Formats: sequence, C-alpha cells, structure tokens
Amino acid sequence: MVARLIDEDPEGAYGYSRVALRLASRVAAVREAAGFAAYANQKYSEALAEFRAARRMTGTTELWPLMADCERGLGRPEKALDMAGAPEVQKLDKAGQVEMRLVAAGARRDMGQLDAAIVTLQSSELASQAVQPWTARLRYAYADALLAADRADEAREWFAKAVEADRDGSTDASDRLAEMDGVEFTDALDAREESDTRDEPDADVETGSGPSADETGAEDVHTGLDPDNGDADKDETDADKG
Repeated sequence: MVARLIDEDPEGAYGYSRVALRLASRVAAVREAAGFAAYANQKYSEALAEFRAARRMTGTTELWPLMADCERGLGRPEKALDMAGAPEVQKLDKAGQVEMRLVAAGARRDMGQLDAAIVTLQSSELASQAVQPWTARLRYAYADALLAADRADEAREWFAKAVEADRDGSTDASDRLAEMDGVEFTDALDAREESDTRDEPDADVETGSGPSADETGAEDVHTGLDPDNGDADKDETDADKG
C-alpha cells in the first residue's frame, strides 16, 4: 500500500507506514518502506533512522545514496560528501553509483561550490550516448548546474539532451528548455474559457431587455396593420365602398 501511494499521496503513504511500523517494526521491508514514505514527505530525520535500521537488518548498501541525501536535507552537506567517498559506494550497482554522484553534486551546490558540482557530474555515464534509466536526471542535473554557473549556452544544450532521454517525463527539462528559448505556453482550458466568454451574446439580445417592439414600431412595419384596430379599419373601408 505504501509503495502504491507514495507518488500520488505521500501523506497517505506516510500514514500507512506508521501503522505498519507499529505492527511489524522488526521487518526490514517495513522499515525501508517507512523510510521512503518519510523521505517523500521531507521528514529526513525519520527517513534516515528507518533507512539505517533497514540497512542493519539486511546488510545491503543500496540505501546509501538516500541516506546521504537525507544528510543534505538535514543541512549537513559535508556529511553527504563524506558518504560519497566511503567504501560502500564501490558496492553499489551502476544506478546506485550515478545516484550517489547526483547527491554529491547537490551537496557541492549546497555549499556554493558550483564548479565542483559541475566536475562531479562529469563522468562516462554523462558522456554516454546510450539512454539508461538515470540518463535524463543526470543530464538535467548537469544542465541545471551549468545554468547556475551562468553557462547558459552549454546549459541549453544539455537541457535539450535531457529532453531526448526523458521518455517518461521524469524531469521538467522540456519546460526549462522552452523557458530559455522564450516560449510561453497557454493553458488550453483557460484559452477555451476566454473564447467562450467572447462568444457570449450581449445581455440585451439574450434577455430581451432592449427596446420593445412597441417602442420601435417594428410590429406595425412588419404587418402594415395596427393589431388592435385591424377589424375597425376593415369595417370603415367596407362602409366607404357601400
């Protein structure tokens, strides 16, 4: 349940995780899920505690980058950098190592070290033309770091590369690229509502509150007769003929 809710309803996922903890706090999967739920709600202290507990139970290192990012969230980028250089990183798979690189670059930016952040992201994974699950995020982070360092031309190039790799819309690279190009998007719903408003008839036409037929003489013009005196006029004409 926590895994299903975590993207759509982080607060709901967090609530379920607390219930699960009360029922099965000695189950590693429960502690890990609770960590993810807390992390999604930016409760970094709780998340770090749960990730540590899960790691003690399983001995796995796959949560190491998330633990380092929790240190960032707690305002301790130096600790995150220490973790990025720890032996545990060598035990991570390729995806985990890329994630650790992203966290380390973020820590450098937290410390105001933009050039160091850019260098941290430069890697064989970034240079590769192959698209992997992490490619879009890595290219996006690199573009964002370049832009923060006032290297706009290079940033635009890498935002475009991020768009090419972002097949599932995991980043807003396309929006960032459009913003740099000065493209403005109009909400289709707002545009349609505005068009409907322009097409609405004037109040006088809609409600009939304009001049009445009697005021304009439209009735007489249309029939050529006074509707109330039509019979009387006919009688007078017949009398004249007689």
